[in-house]
Amino acid sequence: MPFGIAAFRIGVYALWPFGYTTVERRDAGAPSCVGNVLWLVLAGWWLALAHIVTGVVMCLTIIGIPFGIANFKLIPVSLLPLGREIVPTDQPFASR
Repeated sequence: MPFGIAAFRIGVYALWPFGYTTVERRDAGAPSCVGNVLWLVLAGWWLALAHIVTGVVMCLTIIGIPFGIANFKLIPVSLLPLGREIVPTDQPFASR
């Protein structure tokens, strides 16, 4: 179930990444660490690599630069999604 929630979090953030950022939750605990290791080995590095490649390709055109930057913003949350929270950009420290 935590992996499904993390996948949903990535999907929502990928749908509209502008105006939002991710912050690390300090109360996540050891299960998040173990889950992040499993995620990294099974799916995370593939997703991060895909975001790097598509971000570079999108940055080749002037129109694609904002979307390339959005792809680069998705790398940390796709690499290690458990223990992260998506917050508005103007309040990155309000959840702590």
